[in-house]
Amino acid sequence: MFLLFVPPRELAIQVAAEANVLLKHHAGIGVQTLTGGTRFKMDQKRLESNPCQIIVATPGRLLDHIENKSGFSVRLMGLKMLILDEADHLLDLGYRKDTEKIVDSVPRQRQSLLFSATIPREVRRISQLVLKRDHVFVDTVGLGCVETHAKVLQSYLIAPHQLHFHLVYNLLKEHMQQELDYKVIVFCTTAMVAAFMYVLLRDLKMNVREMHSRKPQLYRSRISDEFRESKCIILVTSDVSARGMNYPDVTLVIQVGIPPDREQYIHRLGRTGRQGRDGKGILLLAPWEEYFMEQIKDLPIKKYQLLDLDSDTKQKVEDSIGRVDPSIKEAAYHAWLGYYNSIREVGRDKTMLADLANQFCHSIGLEKPPALFRRTALKMGLKGIPGIRVQK
Repeated sequence: MFLLFVPPRELAIQVAAEANVLLKHHAGIGVQTLTGGTRFKMDQKRLESNPCQIIVATPGRLLDHIENKSGFSVRLMGLKMLILDEADHLLDLGYRKDTEKIVDSVPRQRQSLLFSATIPREVRRISQLVLKRDHVFVDTVGLGCVETHAKVLQSYLIAPHQLHFHLVYNLLKEHMQQELDYKVIVFCTTAMVAAFMYVLLRDLKMNVREMHSRKPQLYRSRISDEFRESKCIILVTSDVSARGMNYPDVTLVIQVGIPPDREQYIHRLGRTGRQGRDGKGILLLAPWEEYFMEQIKDLPIKKYQLLDLDSDTKQKVEDSIGRVDPSIKEAAYHAWLGYYNSIREVGRDKTMLADLANQFCHSIGLEKPPALFRRTALKMGLKGIPGIRVQK
């Protein structure tokens, strides 16, 4: 048996589907997936009725089966190969303890492979647990090599918050005119900001889909498949699409707002320029976010010439913003505030954060910032900060 486990459910399903395609001419080799979002008993029935040689799993669901005492752990005694993909992301998501339990449950005599886009200290530690002492380290990037694809044209654009949604619309229109078979991914800072962006672009009559953690797993899988197979389409997403997802022929990646870190900027950008294709990436920042450019100054990124926004375009976007449901706007504000509060360079100055949040609030068409729950305000260190409203 071969076992591969990866963090996002969508990636596990995609890997299993691609493995089935590759192995369709090899009789007797079956591939099964074990992921969240499905009934546990259905998993058990599927494994019993369709014995397989390869299992692609997410760590949480895999551990569920190991600890369930259903006989699955006994089957693992025949494991020949263990593969950990996206190891850095597994650890970012807090799966270290689950990974340790899984490794303790499989035979010591096995071949082990570990893949990671970056090699931070935590990945080195987990590699000592998973791999043999005499393991071989293969660096496919190389010392001193640029970490982004040479064929991807990178640009950044600095503009006030109140223009960000107008600029995204203008950038998309411009790209659609340049690319006959365009396929665009727009990354937003949070799930609810992505939801707001999706509703806005949909109201502007664009062929757009949304993907984020607030959507059910079955919905996300369906949208992922649709986007993979389509052309002339836009995907608005949070970071659930930033790593590992193989979407062919993506022509443009737009990142709206500061990424969590340099690595995530690179992961997002990596959705385009795949399999030797060209691509473009545009990072859209507010003036106070420009400090992030220091983290990627060694990358071949150039300043994008600010687009002229005509009055008709401005009014059209403003009208669409006005039609977005207020509950979506309020959720986007709360999510935005929480995200930037967690970024040290911004969140350490609570008064400045409140002022910036109010700027964002106005950019999405809210007259005043929605109130926070008292417990939330206390947890975020925002109680008593001017500009932050707290429910009584």
